Amino acid sequence: MGDQDLPGVLVSGFKGPHGICEDHVRDLQKHFHLITMEEFLENKTQLAPKIRAVFVWGGRPAVDRELLRSLPSLRIVASAGAGLDHLDLALIASSGVKVASTPHAVSSPTADLGMALLLAAARRVVEGHQLAVSPDTEKFSINWMGQGVTGATLGIIGMGSIGYKIAQRARAFEMKILYHNRKRRKLEEEGAVGATYCARLDDLLQWSDFVMLAVSLTPQTQGLVGRRELSLMKPSATLINIGRGPLVDQDALVEALQTGVIKAAALDVTSPEPLPSSAGVRRLPQHLHGQGAWGPGAQIARMEAAQNRLFHVLRLPTGPSLLYGASKADFDHSSTDLHYFNHYILSWSFFFFEAKYLHILYL
Repeated sequence: MGDQDLPGVLVSGFKGPHGICEDHVRDLQKHFHLITMEEFLENKTQLAPKIRAVFVWGGRPAVDRELLRSLPSLRIVASAGAGLDHLDLALIASSGVKVASTPHAVSSPTADLGMALLLAAARRVVEGHQLAVSPDTEKFSINWMGQGVTGATLGIIGMGSIGYKIAQRARAFEMKILYHNRKRRKLEEEGAVGATYCARLDDLLQWSDFVMLAVSLTPQTQGLVGRRELSLMKPSATLINIGRGPLVDQDALVEALQTGVIKAAALDVTSPEPLPSSAGVRRLPQHLHGQGAWGPGAQIARMEAAQNRLFHVLRLPTGPSLLYGASKADFDHSSTDLHYFNHYILSWSFFFFEAKYLHILYL
């Protein structure tokens, strides 16, 4: 089967900051005819009917009304990542197109990064490095102190897959764990990580030494932490955001750091990204902004999970109008499960599976 006979998948490109990495391209090309945005824009008439899926990597390509109207054969938009805030779900659904994401593929590496930011902020790792390598440093002050982590209270806002994995890691540091979530976890899940549920967000903010945002961005959570919420936190507290930049009122955060309302902030995400050079938060020493590097395992998991979503829809004649990922029935994204699942659905016998197996594919 030649490339032209494979299902057409629109991608942003293969180079630049938003390009799909080379290893992923080779694997995807075994099963799909990859068409870059540049190629598509140069030859819409010929390529548009061939494109059955859009593969979104790093938020690109942007899926807007114009693109949807120009792709008559489009069946699925597959996004490699947990969040869907970069997609207009209502617009896509109105076009009869499915949406897929990979909600669990990056849970562990994101939780790792959250703990790395917490530790780096508490122990002032970046400041210490700058001090150590500065040509102006002649000696270290014995009173140059960080903040203790062991025994401290961590408040987690958003106790989904990522939030729960953060709690697992925090327990190893003997931290007291509070959490706030739309829905309370089961008692046995709370007990496994020693977590206490806070029905009121205000209580969590007032009692925590570290507050970590691990919640999705929705219209309801945009600006979740603003001036009022920051004022409820301890003056010694640190805010860590690994969710989305707009969860936090950035101007209010700058003010809180400047006036000592809270002690520090560690941000994996900002609004916009990257921050402009004029952004006030960039000039604050008590602010740590870490652009975390994904490990190779995380990249592979993201790509394979998104690729699996493409297989599900492009090789099945029917399905729901929206596919947000296989959540509860999904595999746990360990390497073994992913490779097994990949082989499982790639076999030609996939076309003849009985209906009882389809629950593993959809919500």
